[in-house]
Amino acid sequence: MNYTQATGEKSTVKLTITFTQEEWKNAIAKAYLKTRGKYTVPGFRKGKAPQPVLENYYGKGVFFEEAFNALYSEHYFAILEKEKDNFTAVGEPELNVESMEEGKGVVLSAIVPVKPEVKIEKYTGLKIQKFEYNVTDEDVEKEAKKLVASDAKTVEVEDRACKLGDIVNIDFSGSVDGVKFEGGTAEGYDLELGSGSFIPGFEDALVGMNKGEEKDINVKFPEEYQAENLRGKDAVFAVKINKITERQYPELTDEYVKAHAGVETVADYKKKLRERLEKSAENRGRDETEGSILAEISKHTEVEVPDAMIESEIDRIVQDFSYRLMYQGLKLDDYLKYMNTTMKDFRARYTDEAHRRVVSQLVVDKIVKTENFKAEPEEVDAKIEEQAKSVEKTFEEYKKTIDPRQVEYITNDIIITKLFDFLKANNEMYVEEKKEAKPAAKKTASKSTAKKTAEKTDAE
Repeated sequence: MNYTQATGEKSTVKLTITFTQEEWKNAIAKAYLKTRGKYTVPGFRKGKAPQPVLENYYGKGVFFEEAFNALYSEHYFAILEKEKDNFTAVGEPELNVESMEEGKGVVLSAIVPVKPEVKIEKYTGLKIQKFEYNVTDEDVEKEAKKLVASDAKTVEVEDRACKLGDIVNIDFSGSVDGVKFEGGTAEGYDLELGSGSFIPGFEDALVGMNKGEEKDINVKFPEEYQAENLRGKDAVFAVKINKITERQYPELTDEYVKAHAGVETVADYKKKLRERLEKSAENRGRDETEGSILAEISKHTEVEVPDAMIESEIDRIVQDFSYRLMYQGLKLDDYLKYMNTTMKDFRARYTDEAHRRVVSQLVVDKIVKTENFKAEPEEVDAKIEEQAKSVEKTFEEYKKTIDPRQVEYITNDIIITKLFDFLKANNEMYVEEKKEAKPAAKKTASKSTAKKTAEKTDAE
């Protein structure tokens, strides 16, 4: 066997693999021995007919497919290993039989999608936005309120109009150009005002209405709305308030937090809350800043991403989405039916996101290789020792039981930390005044649990 390679279009390599007549004959013989038990010939017990008899009875090419598969499996991956310094395969190859002549052997070709060449114009000296989030007293109070939420009582309101935070029971019917649309009508629907569950403007328009009052609400569907036929459309919802209720919370006292949170005082509880919120804000700011860095560098990057890498990343996105649905008791197939879409269209929604992720990872790999960032053994050991202390074990005890995948994760984390420390230090990082984010719009729908679950997951 011998082979040649040539650079193809859109980050591919074409391998042309030539097998001698003797190698082809041996592959046919192996295919015969492996598959002869599937074939029956009159006058022979099943699996006992000689190879020439089977070829005569079923045709000369009866073993070709199995022989091709055997040659591919035996040699393709060995070629990839041999050429690992020249290219890295990132997907399944497209296989073809180039030629097959009696007495001259067989020539196979494999179009292999490979990790593309990445050209970064510059990754230092850029002006990049940095994200920072501060924790306010209001944030702490709001989080503290969650502790008593489980003991809150719901009380019906009779003597005032509804306000943000109330739960209103409503009947509604939506229409576009005078025509009702699917999912836009429900009766007896409980909605918390200010939750952001419905499209922008809907909940705010209910504020100030009284029990028994009816009203037409004019809203506009967002341009990015999930139902394509409603995107950007003006809609009218006829709404009636059936009931208004409010939650009444128990007082947050030292006795309450001692019984429910395991701390002595309210002050201690709020201190712990602030620490947790500040850590969360720090992580959020770091993640968004790192995303901002990669997004800016990607603007100065030239790379031809093969379709195989995009499809693989979409696979990961869809799998993650499916897992999140499962946690909420819904299957992906049921979700697609509810959303009236196909898997093909669903995957297409994530093409741009998958491309962005792939380019970001390629940028990371390129800079790590260029700058030669590494995790030194003593750095890895230091991280392992931190973990050992957290579970009250010695370094030696913990290292004996640690999973190799955990060591790999620690190694990669050290390298990525060095990468972003370098990029933050060598670019102009600025903080822009943060505007208040609007809640994500969700689809107006009926009281069906499946529908609510689907909406929540899609918005996430």
